[in-house]
Amino acid sequence: MIEDVSSRGLALVGVAAIAAGLLGMAVVRSNRASTAADGMHVHMMGADAGEGATARPTTTVKPLSCEKLPNVPGRHSITTALVEFPPNAYTPRHRHPGSVTAFVIKGALRSQMEGGPAVTYTQGQTWFEAPGAIHSFAENASATEQAELLAIFVAEDGCGPLTIPLTD
Repeated sequence: MIEDVSSRGLALVGVAAIAAGLLGMAVVRSNRASTAADGMHVHMMGADAGEGATARPTTTVKPLSCEKLPNVPGRHSITTALVEFPPNAYTPRHRHPGSVTAFVIKGALRSQMEGGPAVTYTQGQTWFEAPGAIHSFAENASATEQAELLAIFVAEDGCGPLTIPLTD
């Protein structure tokens, strides 16, 4: 008997295959020695965790690739980035110009989307951020161990800024 497979199920399998391939690229690339060409990265601003807190370490975003999506109408692109969280690192309130899927490669990260609970994600777990969603914060759950995630962005505005800080 042939099993009926929905198009949504096939799409999820395709997304999982792409994410697995991108993760493999990130792991291979992170295991290679860094070169001047690989040196492009962005530091997130350090921020206080609350009143009276001292400044916390910054998060580093290292773009790995950015490609136009020729089969998608508009100026859509997919960008893959490695996000490094030193021990106790904190990323303040922000949003992104498009959709984001985050995959925890190493360590544990606490993350909270506006209106939802703070959740701790560990190695191998993922979360999704819809276009324009407010990310209240993200932080390394450990004060002693490094954490990393692979972020996959799909946006309309090409390979521009990945994070839009929010101050209000």
